[in-house]
Amino acid sequence: MLRSALLVTIGTAVTAFFSVFCVVVYPLLPRREKSIFSIAQLWAMIMLFLTSVKVEVRGRENVSYGRSQIFMSNHQSGFDIFVLLAYTPRYFAWIAKKELFRIPFFGLALRRLGAIEIDRKNVVRAMHSIEDAARIIREGKSVMTFPEGTRSKDGHIQPFKKGVFHLALKSGVPIVPVTLIGTREIMPKTSLRVTPGQVTLIIHPPVWVTDYSEATVEELIAEVRKPIVDAYYAHRPDLRQDRGAAP
Repeated sequence: MLRSALLVTIGTAVTAFFSVFCVVVYPLLPRREKSIFSIAQLWAMIMLFLTSVKVEVRGRENVSYGRSQIFMSNHQSGFDIFVLLAYTPRYFAWIAKKELFRIPFFGLALRRLGAIEIDRKNVVRAMHSIEDAARIIREGKSVMTFPEGTRSKDGHIQPFKKGVFHLALKSGVPIVPVTLIGTREIMPKTSLRVTPGQVTLIIHPPVWVTDYSEATVEELIAEVRKPIVDAYYAHRPDLRQDRGAAP
């Protein structure tokens, strides 16, 4: 427990330093968002190194460098962010809930990264956010999102929210399903204990949204969800009972 407390303290200090650094140097950087993304990747790699987390990546060939994509990952732990930042082999922006942008310096650093703010508690604002995000994606930016909306409490993959799928339909770009395995064992949602371990990041082939519409969004959710669920539960047979698709 003492080791975990020390790691959390160091991790908080490192995060604070990088947040302030991103805010301060932003005006001086060329290609600002991508430069800040490189700094964020360094932060993520340092956090993984400090906690002795090893990562295996599969499916790099499914990442496109010539078009925008929407990456959708399951969400098991706070360490998901470090793994995705450090090992997704291209620049992306986060789709993040409004509350994160209120954190001093960290929220401003998120904006410097080009993160897109979603207000989940206000339906009208959420729809405007989706419209704005779709426009930004069509203009060439790839994004990363967690369709479950929050971290799993029990290790199961939760139902997927529909909002990010409406975003995908409006933007017209392919969805890339992503499976994270092992991050919950590093640090589950309900604990600050950090345990060194192995994480597997699987990037699946893209799902093309042009074959779907608002009327068939449930089918789109099912197609994106299937590879994520299959890969995850193949490594976690003790949890082998999927909780279904979108609510």
